[in-house]
Amino acid sequence: MINPMELTGKRILVTGASSGIGQNTGILLSKLGAELVLVARNNERLQETLSMLNGEAHASVSFDLSNIDDIKDMMDYICMDKKLDGVVYSAGIAPIVPVPSINYNKMLEIMTVNYFAFMEIVKLFSKRKYSNGGSIVAVSSVSSYAGWRGASLYCGSKAAIDGSIRALAIELSNKGIRVNSVVPSNIKTKMLSDVTQYAGEEELDVITARQPLGLGNPDDVANAIAFLLSDAARFITGSSLVVDGGYLAQ
Repeated sequence: MINPMELTGKRILVTGASSGIGQNTGILLSKLGAELVLVARNNERLQETLSMLNGEAHASVSFDLSNIDDIKDMMDYICMDKKLDGVVYSAGIAPIVPVPSINYNKMLEIMTVNYFAFMEIVKLFSKRKYSNGGSIVAVSSVSSYAGWRGASLYCGSKAAIDGSIRALAIELSNKGIRVNSVVPSNIKTKMLSDVTQYAGEEELDVITARQPLGLGNPDDVANAIAFLLSDAARFITGSSLVVDGGYLAQ
């Protein structure tokens, strides 16, 4: 039987792999045969994810992506003996910052993790030292298209991702690199729980009602990421694949 999403022989870097979408994506990719390098800040949770993977030869690196100047050293370490075939950028933060509380430090904090670190990894991945081509998938958000109270900085960071992938797809096509994003809506993750604590359970009911298919699971997004990484998506680049249960259809 042919599996068009087979990833055997592919070495893939997954950031934000200690929980939520990143964790579920890592587990799914391992089941599809990929060799994974997991990256996250929390080493204890990272090791938990590592223990849940199928197969062997996987690795993990505890690293804080807000340290932009050290990302090259991280990539040098990861690619010391073997290059990468793909990247999943699932790291992200979503603090609630009402307009009166906005300041430069908050802007820098959110953009550094959600956008600047992604661009730095893309830049490095595009060099022959780190890859011979492959697929890059960034986890964006419906917040790139639809706003919500207290999220102007978060929404802006995700819009930056979706705006950049189109230019990156064109610029990197001659290197055999595809660049896409997935655009999830409200998914049952810790990030959603944190937002709910701020906004209240009533707000969660409103959010759920706006999604005709209800709240999504991390696996729903992981499946879309696996597709974009695989050769089944070899003719797709510069696209944002919406995985939102109908949120943006209204």
